Amino acid sequence: MREENPASGRPAEVFLAFLKLGLTSFGGPIAHLGYFRDELVTRRRWLNDEAYADLVALCQFLPGPASSQVGFALGMMRAGWLGALAAFIAFTLPSALILLAFALSAGAIDGPIGTGALHGLKIVAVAIVAQAVLGMARTLCPDRERAAIAVGAVAVLAFLPGAIGMIGAILLGAVGGLYLGRGTGRAVGGHVATPVSRAQAIAALLAFAGLLITLPLLAGLSQGLAVIDGFYRSGALVFGGGHVVLPLLEAETVRTGWVSADQFLAGYGAAQAVPGPIFTFAAYLGAVLDPVPNGVAGATLALLALFLPGFLILIAVLPFWDRFRTLAPAQSLMQGANAAVVGILGAALYSPLFTSAITDLRDFALALAAFVLLTLWKVPPWAVVIVAGLGGVALTLTR
Repeated sequence: MREENPASGRPAEVFLAFLKLGLTSFGGPIAHLGYFRDELVTRRRWLNDEAYADLVALCQFLPGPASSQVGFALGMMRAGWLGALAAFIAFTLPSALILLAFALSAGAIDGPIGTGALHGLKIVAVAIVAQAVLGMARTLCPDRERAAIAVGAVAVLAFLPGAIGMIGAILLGAVGGLYLGRGTGRAVGGHVATPVSRAQAIAALLAFAGLLITLPLLAGLSQGLAVIDGFYRSGALVFGGGHVVLPLLEAETVRTGWVSADQFLAGYGAAQAVPGPIFTFAAYLGAVLDPVPNGVAGATLALLALFLPGFLILIAVLPFWDRFRTLAPAQSLMQGANAAVVGILGAALYSPLFTSAITDLRDFALALAAFVLLTLWKVPPWAVVIVAGLGGVALTLTR
């Protein structure tokens, strides 16, 4: 596979292209990848379909926000390191600013209409995560062995809730995948061409691991470092899709008392109504943190800390991807970890989502209606969020 027009563009060109995508890319990571292909492969011809498919395969294999990682790599392929930075900022900024504004204004919302709308956002989060669990289970748990790994992950969290239980479930899932040996080790031709040298890749890997190890040791020194640690660890463990960040962030913010369960669920529901990556939910959380830093400073810290590990591991793997993806043990490990992630997200669907948002049969009916709109009627998530918000207002006014 060859890369077309390697590093032939300018950072400003990349920024404008991804700003357009950041303003219009609704529908989650899979939809984002379709928008990227239409805009950058078909229309602008920055690269060919084979190169794009290889890049998507890499980012879906790694932990982190897949669509943002693809965008980061596309920016790098087009305009070098500055292009990668331009792509990240432009794609992320629109939704981050919208969610920051929502966070700063949500505290001023009162009265039955405001509280009803927030309640509707909590309810729609149940439907959206249920849809994600269903779709991921079909893709990542297609056989009884991987379904068993997913159930095992739920069992682990039942007895060991929180971040430690999630890490343990993913590790056990990876070991289970290796034991089952589902990887095929198929030979795959071509390569993803980027300006990352092996030395830079090794430095990125050392930075990724070093931060993962040292940040927990430094977290006690200040609240700012504790926030960076919590969001960095969440970003480092996101396998299988953007929605998986939900239980990880819940463990780091709600269980620590930084954010209330109601704030968390309302923000997650609002995040479904904006374009761009789901990881910009971190901007909302950082802004509403109870201890300082919060506001704009907290949003910035949380956002950068959540994205950073995914970009570091992407840089670390790029020069070695061709060889690594053909190794059967690597494929088996990732398949087992991804199956465990389905169980983790399934557990989060029950707690905190269902237990916090659904208080009676009317709430459940609204959640079920939102789920049917998403899965059978194929209504865009942002439109379902609006419907659920109006439904929440109606429920509140009739109580």
